[in-house]
Amino acid sequence: MAEPSQLSQYIESFVDSSHSPGQQAASLEAIASLLKNNQLTIETLVREMEGYLTTVDNVIRSRGILLLGEVLVHLASKPLDDATVHSLIAFFTDRLADWRALRGALVGCLALMRRKSSGGMVSGTDAKAVAESYLQNLQVQSLGQYDRKLCFELMECLLERYPNVVASLGETLICGICESVDGEKDPHCLMLTFHIIEVLSRLFPDPSGALADVADGLFEILGCYFPIHFTHPKGEDVNIKRDDLARALMLAFSSTPLFEPYAIPLLLDKLSSSLPSAKLDSLRYLSDCTVKYGVDRIEKHVEAIWSSLKEVIFTSPESDLSFTSESLEGLDIPKNGIAAEALSLLQKLIVQNTKLSLDLIVGDEDINTIFNMISSYKNYHEIPSEIKQRLHAVGRILSTTAKASQVSCNRVFECFFGRLMDILRLSARNSSGQPDSDESILISKICNHGALYLSIQLLSACRDLIASSETILAASSHTEETWKSLLQSFSPSLTMAFCSAFICSSEDTHDADMYFGVKGLLVLATFPGGYLLISKTVFEKILVTFVSIVIMDHGKILLWKLALKALMQIGSFIERYHDLEKEPSYMGIVIEKIVSLASAGDISIPFPLRLEALSDIGTSGRSYMLKVVQGLEDAIYANLNEVHGSTNSAEIVTHLLRCYSDKMIPWMRCAKGFEEVLLQFAINIWNQIESSMVFSASQTNERGVLDALIKTMKLAVASYSEEKQTIIVQRSYNILLSTISFPSEELFQQERFQTAEVDNSSGRDEWVLSLFAAVIIAVHPQTHIPNTRAIISLFMTTLLKGNVAAAQALGSMVNKLDLKSTGGQTSSDCTLEEAIDIILKSSLWIFQKNNSSNIQAKITSVHDTGLNNLCNGVGSCTSLQIHAIVGFAWIGKGLLMRGHEKVKDMTMIFLQCLQSSGRANVSNQEKGVSENNYELDLHHSVMKSAADAFQILMGDSEQCLNREFHAVIRPLYKQRFFSTIMPLLQSLVMKLEPLSRRFVFRASAHIIIDTPLVVVLSDSKKIIPMLLDGLSALSNDVADKDVIYGLLLVFTGILMDKNGQEAVSDSAHTIVNCLIDLIQYPHMMLVRETALQCLVAVSRLSHARIYPMRTQVLRAVVKALEDPKRAVRREAVRCRQAWASIA
Repeated sequence: MAEPSQLSQYIESFVDSSHSPGQQAASLEAIASLLKNNQLTIETLVREMEGYLTTVDNVIRSRGILLLGEVLVHLASKPLDDATVHSLIAFFTDRLADWRALRGALVGCLALMRRKSSGGMVSGTDAKAVAESYLQNLQVQSLGQYDRKLCFELMECLLERYPNVVASLGETLICGICESVDGEKDPHCLMLTFHIIEVLSRLFPDPSGALADVADGLFEILGCYFPIHFTHPKGEDVNIKRDDLARALMLAFSSTPLFEPYAIPLLLDKLSSSLPSAKLDSLRYLSDCTVKYGVDRIEKHVEAIWSSLKEVIFTSPESDLSFTSESLEGLDIPKNGIAAEALSLLQKLIVQNTKLSLDLIVGDEDINTIFNMISSYKNYHEIPSEIKQRLHAVGRILSTTAKASQVSCNRVFECFFGRLMDILRLSARNSSGQPDSDESILISKICNHGALYLSIQLLSACRDLIASSETILAASSHTEETWKSLLQSFSPSLTMAFCSAFICSSEDTHDADMYFGVKGLLVLATFPGGYLLISKTVFEKILVTFVSIVIMDHGKILLWKLALKALMQIGSFIERYHDLEKEPSYMGIVIEKIVSLASAGDISIPFPLRLEALSDIGTSGRSYMLKVVQGLEDAIYANLNEVHGSTNSAEIVTHLLRCYSDKMIPWMRCAKGFEEVLLQFAINIWNQIESSMVFSASQTNERGVLDALIKTMKLAVASYSEEKQTIIVQRSYNILLSTISFPSEELFQQERFQTAEVDNSSGRDEWVLSLFAAVIIAVHPQTHIPNTRAIISLFMTTLLKGNVAAAQALGSMVNKLDLKSTGGQTSSDCTLEEAIDIILKSSLWIFQKNNSSNIQAKITSVHDTGLNNLCNGVGSCTSLQIHAIVGFAWIGKGLLMRGHEKVKDMTMIFLQCLQSSGRANVSNQEKGVSENNYELDLHHSVMKSAADAFQILMGDSEQCLNREFHAVIRPLYKQRFFSTIMPLLQSLVMKLEPLSRRFVFRASAHIIIDTPLVVVLSDSKKIIPMLLDGLSALSNDVADKDVIYGLLLVFTGILMDKNGQEAVSDSAHTIVNCLIDLIQYPHMMLVRETALQCLVAVSRLSHARIYPMRTQVLRAVVKALEDPKRAVRREAVRCRQAWASIA
């Protein structure tokens, strides 16, 4: 049990207002903890607090009652017996009359009222007493915001948890609520009041009950809030948004049909508002009220609602259609939210009051006027904008009406479809089932665009109505449907009309002709229900038309894209609805012809367009993708055999592989179930490589094929499971084993490593090695790799020839290898430590005169002799030195990403390269001297490669070592490397000559650019001087332009951050001078533009810092105003305005 003295201290601490809020909260938690742990009972607590609860001191009494209430909040889940609950609720009910202690009473009542039945809840009798006390004693609107909020929460709780009890209070309850909510303005409280009225309305549904007598007064309180105009201060932490308030008010409006006489006229009146938000809210409220008020109450308002809706739709600001392939999916879907909401309301109105609504629409003068006018304009572009706007409105109205129900669809087709056919001069089938014989002669003269547009709208609506039915069969089985018989009669003529819209060879054919023609045929082809509505002949004619456009009319870009998009949508439709009747036709006409494009050589269509058609058609369905992939693979295999010596075949297979990797593989990975297809593709590629002896990587065109093949192989292998990856690894390893001789142990132990020893393989060997490297890059860490030691040695020799894939594969291996052998099944026969041992012992990297086997000794000596040995080990050949550095960089990246400590030793080699004295050109005599001493003297290109190694280490690579290729990535690895290496580079800069210093700046720039900005900002005071020196040092060489731009982007991020601005202020003068130099940077427009943007940001720094430089900046910006690039001139104007405004 708690000690009385201790409990008294807790109580006193909370009650005493002189204590801090933290102390009061701690005391409350302590008391609640005692109660939860049964070290204290409620009865004991109340007895101990008796003096605080009954004292005449208003402050102490209010604090005491609040403490008891807050304690009960903390005990919401603790069971309490009924007697205790009754006693407590009676006490708090009585205290509702004590306005000085009201907050505590409200908190206590709420805590008890919200309790669940399993823990002891308030009885109905006690709840009624609470409600009566609430209504009798509380003048809610005279209270502060927080207390009003508690009052509303209490009433909400009473209405929701004790509806039958409080309903018995009848008119007293309703009037009390009206009084309490009237005039409320706080957003939080309004959310509660709107919900209270919503629940109250449901509580009294009787149209002649207690609520009916005060409905007008209650709605008067609600109506003054519409439309919601939310002007709450933005800086205040408020979670309530305008949309939340608007929705809560809408639910209150529609909560009872008793509000109908007042709500509908108000909403229709506000629908004419010039404020878009008010207009949109009116439509949404009308939609909700229309559904909830019911048919009988809305019927009297149908004509007024239709008139208002028509006005909104007709005055929608959208006046032009978008004739693009992307818009084929929806011909005229309104982008304007108001028009869309109006159409939605119209559809609900038609469903609810079908006959009355249809009579109004069919008999509307404005709609009939449009039908009379469209015959006067044959071409869409001839129609005046005002009439065009009304035409679109009529199209949307008729489409929405037809989609509402079968009845409305029949009525629209009866009244309007025949008129459209007359305008188009189309006839129904004759007795033989065919259109009139002379119709094909007239068809090219009757393409009235207005009528075509409206016809397509009706057809689309009819199709969507069928598709939305519960079953297509049920929707199509009503043979008496008017729209169905009309469509069957006119479908052949409509097909000819749509074809004629874009087949006509006249030079004045507009986008509208092509768009309406393709869209119309697409709608006809995508009617659900097989050939029930359009015949097989009509469907196949549509497919043939589209396919012929794709193959023959590639010069008409829009028509070509429209036809291809239409074929895709038809395929997707067949797949989605499992239309077994149409699928054979689609397969035979579309898929077979499109697949043949991959290998056909006598077709004029450009190859990239062929592949676009292939990939787009394939993505329209799984069964189509299988066919397309098979055709694409056959074309790859056929052209791969002809690559050597054939520039055309090399170009074709490169395009094919890019299509396969960029389009097919991503789609198959998302679709799932294509793993076997991708596995067989990789195996077939390896089989073809094995059987061919003529591959070469020396020719530029064949190099492109190899690069594309490497990318495709990586993406394919990365999508496999570990089991499938093991299969492809073993298969590729067997081919590698039969093709290439692995390097001997002596090669790695000799004191000198000559160029000839790494350049004795054939072009075919490079293909095999590169593709095997691609496989290794893409595997999971758990995938087994055979003979790992030999493969590591092989990659080490290969990368010295400049094979980057081998270097990346080595990096991937050290990234994914197991740290230690577990004795069980592992991913390889070599641990990470053993792999690093092999790499660092090799004479390719570090040569020791005595070839000591002590690896630790070698690592330790890196800082002293590593660079000399690197130079000597590769024979002081600049290209080999560069290749070795690149290889080391990828290996280091693999270690860095997994957080291995050995990356530090490799980093030190790069730093030593940066400290070389440098040599731009070396004579043969000087080269011989360099080979026999330990003076560090590297070619500038080698030093540049060492600097760029840091870009490899820190940059995100798409080629390897990423999540797609299952790399092991330790969180925050970039942050840790940044904090380790930057101090070393900063200290190194001070010791070096200017020539070497430039490469150190380049290295540090790569690190700064690729480090997350938040990390740079945390150390910005130290980084800014290095960043500015780097901008100055690198600005003279065009080769450094991308680095300059990257640094400026980082600097922009610093200037945009508050902490960064504080760091920048200390170096404002240096920064301005640097940026002034860069606004004249000749090698890249983006650098000049970004430098000016940075100057604008600098102008926002403290006045004392920047005012002295005002004249200097304005003078420099004058030159930028004459820059040949418009973007730079625009930023120069902004910069001049910003600095000129500094007074």
